[in-house]
Order: sequence, then structure tokens, then C-alpha cells
Amino acid sequence: MLAARLNLDTGEFGVKDVPVPNPDPGWVRVKVRACGVCLTDLHMIGGHLRGPHRQTGELTLGHEIAGEVDSIGSDVEGWNVGDRVAISLLHNQADGEHTVGVDFDGGWAEYVVVPAITLVEIPDSLPFDVASIVPDAVSTPWAAITQTAAVKAGESVAVWGVGGVGTHAIQILRFVGAAPIIAVDPLPEARERALRLGADYAIDPRAENAVETIKRLTKGVGVNVAFDFVGISAVELELLQATAPFGRTIWVGANAQPFTLEAPGMLLFMRQQIRGHYASGPEAVPDLLDLLALDRLDFSESISGHYPLTDVTDAIEHLQSKKGNPVRLVIVP
Repeated sequence: MLAARLNLDTGEFGVKDVPVPNPDPGWVRVKVRACGVCLTDLHMIGGHLRGPHRQTGELTLGHEIAGEVDSIGSDVEGWNVGDRVAISLLHNQADGEHTVGVDFDGGWAEYVVVPAITLVEIPDSLPFDVASIVPDAVSTPWAAITQTAAVKAGESVAVWGVGGVGTHAIQILRFVGAAPIIAVDPLPEARERALRLGADYAIDPRAENAVETIKRLTKGVGVNVAFDFVGISAVELELLQATAPFGRTIWVGANAQPFTLEAPGMLLFMRQQIRGHYASGPEAVPDLLDLLALDRLDFSESISGHYPLTDVTDAIEHLQSKKGNPVRLVIVP
């Protein structure tokens, strides 16, 4: 089969022929029908990110996966060949949480083998491409908003970065009743999209001081919750400056650079909190798929393009250059 492989030792990346994998006991093989392209994949290719359980050797990337059950290992019950499934991002092993496409081979391939416990049934009404992005690009902001930040209806929120994850955060914040919702992004297309999908205000940080504008929009107080979906130290500082007393700042965007707080005492005086967030547990995925099937949420507009597996490098370049301001590009093996 074809698979897009990254050599974790040399950084070499490309599509190559590899053996079709067979499922171990408790695992299943899935025929991949769609797999999203995420900034995490680009961080992996660029050498800025490695999984805690996979530091060397070759790895098939891709962690937003939907497809059909193709082969079932022993000790697996409840699944049949042909079942339509999405794959949850995380699962626990004896040495901790493992992430598909980061700690073990992912879905930029014709087939992928995964633990049966990570499978989630896709409702018949949902296409594979939309279902594929739910395990990360949708469930990550969902968990960041509903669990890590515990946003309540009526709380004011600011979102830095309205791209592949922040766009969904805007929609989810509208769904849970946050108000007002303030989007911060330098791209005009991203700001326009944020307003169309549920933001009350959109700020261009290159044209105005985002912190001052947020304070003005919140009567000088600041927001209850501020989210970083960018992963830049300067943005992380702005989050604290724009947050109200007793407010929460949620760091979601991956950042390998140091963060320095010049006046850490202000964090104490303001009683603010800094909370980190990573991915989502498997429990969020079925709930989100049901919400999509019931038309409570709609992420069909998020699919910005489809690429065959052989053109995965074109998809990567498309995302890096932000050509057309994509939300999610999808590989279709």
C-alpha cells in the first residue's frame, strides 16, 4: 500500500510503498477514506514536535481519520467489516497516552491499524471527510471550551487564531452560549469567516491594539476566558493582559519557544489562571458526531480541499502558505 512516511531520525518525508499492516489482538485494520492535514503534522515534518513514545524510525503521519473497518483482530467484539468509523486521537497504554499518527502509524495511508477501543461509529448521514476532522480539529476545541476552560453561558471570550481549530472554537462557543465572542486574527478572510460563523467582533491585531480593543468591548474589564490557538509567546502574554480578574487563559496552540512573564506578581493579584490543553479524550467524539447528525452543529464548510495521497506534499504546501485561507484540507487515499 501507499503511505506518507516521516523518518524521525533524518527528517526525510515522502510517499512510499509499505506492507499492508495486520491487526494484533484487540486491534482492527481500517481502510482510510479521509484523513485531515493538521499543523501538528507540519510541526512533525519540520522537526519541532515528536511523540513521547516514538522518537526514532519511520512513522506514517495523519491523525484525523475516518474510514471503514477492513479486518478485525482477535479479542475484538462489536465491530463488523464495512462499519463506518472515525478514530479517536488518544488511547491509554501501560506507559501513558498514545496518539495515532504521532506515537504510532497514522492515516496518511491506504490502511491503518488502531486499537478497537478508539473506533467510533459514524452516522450514515455524515460524509467521511467531515467525520474525519472531528477527532482533533473539532473535539480539541470542544474539550478546551467545555472541559479545560469550563465556559459558561454568558461568559465573555476572546479567541486568538481563527484557522483550522479556532474556526471551530468560534462555532462551539456560540453553541454553548458565550457572549460576547471576540476573534483576533491578522487575515481578513479569517475575520470575515469568524463573524459569519458566530463571533460578535473581529480584531485585526496589525491595525489596532488587540488588548485595548478587548478591554473597550468589555467595559474595561477584559474577558472571562482567552484562548490561544496560535502558539506564539507574544500572543500568550496578550491573553493574560486581556483577561479579567479571576479569568482563565487557555493555551492550545503548540509553542516550542520560552514564555517569560515579566511581572509574575500580577498573576497573583489578578487571581488569573493559565491552563494548558491538549487534544481530547475519546468520549467527546461520539457526542460531536451525534450533534452533527442532528444538525446542531455544521462543519461542512470547514472542508477546504481534497488531495489524493500521492499529492500530500501539495496539501502541506497549501496549508503552509495559507493559500485560500483553508480551514481543513483532507487526504483521500
